[in-house]
Amino acid sequence: MAEKDRGKKPNAIQSFFRETVGELRKVSWPSWPEARHLTIIVLVVMIVMGIILGVTDASARTLLNLILGLS
Repeated sequence: MAEKDRGKKPNAIQSFFRETVGELRKVSWPSWPEARHLTIIVLVVMIVMGIILGVTDASARTLLNLILGLS
């Protein structure tokens, strides 16, 4: 009887992948034009944020150098 119960236990790895596949089937995937458009938006936002952070960093460094009397 104990051997029968041992065979009925679900394998954790198999269960994980079975549930993952089930969840991925529920996902609403974007079309290629939508994916390309969203990728362009992400890249533009990254570039703009990089410029903003770079200017902020340079301004803060210059201000601190003036306050501390360095160069």
